[in-house]
Amino acid sequence: MAKKKAEDKKKNYLDNIPYIPEDRQWEVKGKIVYVTQINSGFYNKIAQKLFKTPKTSQIKLEGLGSFIWQQIDGKRSIYDIGILVADKYADKAEPLYERLSQYMKTLENLGFIKFKEN
Repeated sequence: MAKKKAEDKKKNYLDNIPYIPEDRQWEVKGKIVYVTQINSGFYNKIAQKLFKTPKTSQIKLEGLGSFIWQQIDGKRSIYDIGILVADKYADKAEPLYERLSQYMKTLENLGFIKFKEN
């Protein structure tokens, strides 16, 4: 077990390759990406019945987030995506890899993306 943890520490987060699961619905309107979020679970079901809340929500990604989303192809690593972001946004994206890493972690926590096993 300790050996596994030591190996995990050696991996660089930027080497991870994100991908969008096939069942994740999204669309581009103009240059903005809208990701469909299904509102499921016990509390959402109650809210849908009592308050007529929608079964799905459209999550709008801002400009930089929309650009990043469209670079996620299951082949590019986070590092590779960072290079594309730097080319397009230059200083506006700084501190680049800190922000990009946090954004990827947020997308993963929301279930919007997953990472390939390395």
